[in-house]
Amino acid sequence: MDRPSASRQTVPEEDIIEAKAFVDLFMIAPQTLVDQAEFRCMQLAVGCAISLPSAPAIGLNRVLGIVALEDLNTAYEWMSKKAGRRYLQMNAATAPQQTHDWIRKRGLVPQGNGWAKLRRTAPSTPLIHSGEVATRQVKVTEAEIFGSMMCAGFNFPANLTPLWSAIVGKDGWSCFFAELDGRPIATGAMYTADGFAWLGGGATVPEFRNRGAQKALITARLNRGASQGVQTFVVETAQPSADEPNISHANLIVAGFEQIYTRTNYRFPDGS
Repeated sequence: MDRPSASRQTVPEEDIIEAKAFVDLFMIAPQTLVDQAEFRCMQLAVGCAISLPSAPAIGLNRVLGIVALEDLNTAYEWMSKKAGRRYLQMNAATAPQQTHDWIRKRGLVPQGNGWAKLRRTAPSTPLIHSGEVATRQVKVTEAEIFGSMMCAGFNFPANLTPLWSAIVGKDGWSCFFAELDGRPIATGAMYTADGFAWLGGGATVPEFRNRGAQKALITARLNRGASQGVQTFVVETAQPSADEPNISHANLIVAGFEQIYTRTNYRFPDGS
């Protein structure tokens, strides 16, 4: 079977909702953080290019959901002027040959095992989580605590706390704590739009890992989304391998998610 041409290739809904979440994250970020951290985002068609050089995460320094070569050129030129490590994320298995040629021509190189993209439908009845960990939604007055926990969990510099604090209480966003004996020990976030929900922000305080916090947070977000009319949930995590297992991936599979593809992370050449 021939691969689709770049002009006919379409962006999956599972990537569109993810791009929407990060565009919205940029739109609600405090202007002082945008200015001081040189946080930038450009929306192209249904995808985006996003740059936050001081964040070590690929998720905030990447091109996502863009398939047309003209748009890829625009995103590449834009991203090439940014600092830090930068990536193009692409489902290599469905990308047309001309896109692979474009990637090679610009010196973008695959790095790591890539990301697993997973999806599941909404539960038909509320799910029940049993265990010592409880969950609840984050109050607006706890936004800074939520933001600081996420920064600590993802090894972000503390000055990026306002980035994650800003989503608490905002339209489209639901933020959760997992608690043990009344103490917040983990975070989880969800962005919803057009019947889809993107799950992210899963971070656990190191000394409380392997206690079931993320399983509880997955359940809480599935129930919350279903009550809001979400029909499809999507999430991404590091692609596991025999040498590098991934607990998050295992938790999602147990929770009913199905992996739909693996996304390759193509790193921009240094100095581009």
